[in-house]
Amino acid sequence: MTEKEKLYKSEDWLAVWIGFIVIAVAIVSVLTGAFDFSALKFSTWTIWEEGNSKVVPLLDQLASGSFWAKLILTFVVSSGLFTIGAKLQGESVKKYIPAFIGLFVLALVVRLISAEFTFNRYLEWAFWALIIGLLVSNTVGVPQWLKPAVKTEFYIKTGLVIMGFSVLFSNIAKFGLYGLGIAWIVTPLVIIFMWWFGTKLLKIENKPLVITMAAATSVCGTSAAIATGAASNCKKTDLTMVVSISIIFTVILMVLEPIVCNALGLSPIMGGSLIGGTVDSTGAVVVAGTALGEEAQVAAVLVKSIQNILIGFIAFFVALFFATHVDKEQGRKVGAIEIWTRFPKFIIGFFVASLVASFIILPMTDSSTVGAINKVLDQYKNWAFVLAFTSIGLDTKFSEIIKQMQGGKVLWLYIVGQIFNIILTFVAVWLLLSGVIFDIPVLDK
Repeated sequence: MTEKEKLYKSEDWLAVWIGFIVIAVAIVSVLTGAFDFSALKFSTWTIWEEGNSKVVPLLDQLASGSFWAKLILTFVVSSGLFTIGAKLQGESVKKYIPAFIGLFVLALVVRLISAEFTFNRYLEWAFWALIIGLLVSNTVGVPQWLKPAVKTEFYIKTGLVIMGFSVLFSNIAKFGLYGLGIAWIVTPLVIIFMWWFGTKLLKIENKPLVITMAAATSVCGTSAAIATGAASNCKKTDLTMVVSISIIFTVILMVLEPIVCNALGLSPIMGGSLIGGTVDSTGAVVVAGTALGEEAQVAAVLVKSIQNILIGFIAFFVALFFATHVDKEQGRKVGAIEIWTRFPKFIIGFFVASLVASFIILPMTDSSTVGAINKVLDQYKNWAFVLAFTSIGLDTKFSEIIKQMQGGKVLWLYIVGQIFNIILTFVAVWLLLSGVIFDIPVLDK
């Protein structure tokens, strides 16, 4: 395949173009107001809860014409774009379409379950996507007709390109050097420590697994694991294990950290910043930050947002490091052409989307308009990720995950790495936000 053909036939570039199409249509939709491009999102529902304005009974949602219109739009857009992508990659359209319909139905079940009132408070869709996929693959097995749609990396890369639009560089200015010190200094140090601890002390030979776990622990769990896993060629089973461990401990930290922050007498801005820098999932960060008050919630979200900007940079350097050092054959020099060939192109899409949002759309409009665009894009990103994580589950056997644990070494890698992360983040938070050395910033609530 020539370089020119790769632009419209390779998975990486196709993910970029599909992501750009979705972003472009969303921008036009919001700026012109000519049509509604919103994808389907289940409102939080329950059969038992009543009198809560934020909880919409499931039957009421299903009886809404808007619900079905958005469902049809979501299916048409996703199936259309991914089918074209599969066709350009040489796949059979006749086999891919029925397979995608089956995968989409499973993804729909995931979105439904994860929107239930109790489940929605503690566990995100990534957990349910993995569980449902794993249940199918480890019980009845994945039917042959469904396998053509199990294209994990394709969905992941597309979702990350779309996600790039939400990563605004303007977030840096909101918390200035405080946020940079907490998110951008601590994070690389944790990654370096976990790489050393995993490869040198624990002697884990699976290096893509180590770096993927390090990124998930130090940045933002699921999204960082996806990007870094793709950049280092991490196996699907390894990625599944990393995400599973991250999700489990995210729930634990989400509950415990606010309690510990109160016990230590940390101010809301210190507690929120600690949570933002150490709790993996953005959704869990909001929940845990809210437990300490409005100011803590703002600080937590700002730190996590600044940390999220690192996703693309980390994936870039991981791809470069693995190409020039980890996967380099002994005695052979790796040139620029090989680095470019191995470099995951979807990262370019991620950065371009972020730059367009930060330096074109935001200056042309305002933050509320960008927020409205991101509200539309967020659901398309989530649908792509749900398709990806369901695919991971469908492609994974429990027996394979157990083998990858390497006698518990992987679990120790996460636990020790997260403890180091919490200690280092706490030191940074105290130095920057205790008021002993620097003035305490005032955040808009």
